[in-house]
Amino acid sequence: MTPKTRLDTALIAVEQVSKSFASPEGKGSFTVLSNINLAIYPGEVVALLGRSGSGKSTLLRIMAGLLSPSEGRVYSNGQPLKGTNTDVAMVFQSFALLPWLTVQENVELGLDAQGVDLAERRRRSLEAIDLVGLDGFESAYPKELSGGMKQRVGFARALVLRPKVLFMDEPFSALDVLTAENLRGEIDDLWNAGQFPSQSILIVTHNIEEAVFLADRIVVLGARPGRIRGIIDVDLPRSHDRTQPRFTALVDYLYTVMTNPDLEVTGLGVAGAVAASPVPAARFEGAAANSVRRSPYEMHLPHARAGSISGLLELLVEKPDGQEDLPRLAERLGLTVDDLLPILDAAVLLGFATVAAGDVKLTDVGREFATTTILQSKDLFRQQLLRHIPVFDSICSTLREKQNGSMRADFFLDLWDEHFPHAEAERQFATAVDWGRYAELFEYDADEERLYLPEAQLVA
Repeated sequence: MTPKTRLDTALIAVEQVSKSFASPEGKGSFTVLSNINLAIYPGEVVALLGRSGSGKSTLLRIMAGLLSPSEGRVYSNGQPLKGTNTDVAMVFQSFALLPWLTVQENVELGLDAQGVDLAERRRRSLEAIDLVGLDGFESAYPKELSGGMKQRVGFARALVLRPKVLFMDEPFSALDVLTAENLRGEIDDLWNAGQFPSQSILIVTHNIEEAVFLADRIVVLGARPGRIRGIIDVDLPRSHDRTQPRFTALVDYLYTVMTNPDLEVTGLGVAGAVAASPVPAARFEGAAANSVRRSPYEMHLPHARAGSISGLLELLVEKPDGQEDLPRLAERLGLTVDDLLPILDAAVLLGFATVAAGDVKLTDVGREFATTTILQSKDLFRQQLLRHIPVFDSICSTLREKQNGSMRADFFLDLWDEHFPHAEAERQFATAVDWGRYAELFEYDADEERLYLPEAQLVA
């Protein structure tokens, strides 16, 4: 339960905010956010942490006044927000610099739009450029800059406006690992030194360690629809030292939370919660009890290729007891949470692995899959698909009912369309095709856009 916001002291607050978008196919609407209550107060860094589909960026844009909520209210400094929120500035994932303007001219854009005179624009832009470490590059053009330098221009362009709250939408995700770490550290240093031009920071991220490193509070969002599962206080002195056991415990706990959508999120007793809260496979995202489902096409298939699932299991089988710490695994593979978790989702959904206390561990069938021959692993994959994911039995049954053993893809897409937006329905279909092909349950002709039973099954 999210505590009631204190509008009298909040810089920005949303109360009971929901957001839905109409389906482009005219089949109703799709809810992105549901009943969000959140406030940002002076002197804090808040991270919105969630998986793809949790509505992080949508919530950020609603709070910035770039989108209107379908339900609920947005407040800025205690007053209902009408139009664009002038108390915030945003740093985006993409650099979005105008290539024909110099660094200084790009930084001055917002001030120019506000009607600030030339002399003041020049003074403030040079201050912001110096603050982000780009002094000497005022006359350079974007094509002359590295990715990290371009993002520094993005920070300067936002900070020059002196916003009360700086919004950052995955600002380091487009950078290489070393550049991102350097820029992340410099932003943290400015904040800790009291030199940051904004009173608060709100950052959207799917990087768990980034959230723990930068934030004072971490808002954990669930998906489909986006909702606040809980808020975790990062009870560490600044700067947040990655070598501290508490830092590691928070990271492990958040991995556990992110890999178990039904786990109650609590900011208290994190270490104990980790130890006491294993992630049973039946509660993993996309694997809720089949008995309550009216259609097999309601189950969300995690978007991971069969080869990625197989590769993960082969890595795990080399570890003692087939077990690995999730943060260490992510670092070892160089994967973000959004890249790693769908593979873990799939492995757990298929019964090849379990996740508990921030660790992933092979099951007996997962170990067998990782150590047997290619043909036998395909047999195991096929058995697990039919045992755990009803949609594959449904597809095969439909194909067997046709004399020629084939059916147009549109038929199955329409069934997924009943439960997902069309773009997601297409991704569900693509994932099903990849898994079904690997398991040799069916074949797919992309030119004809038809699914086929293998010839061996037709003969049988």
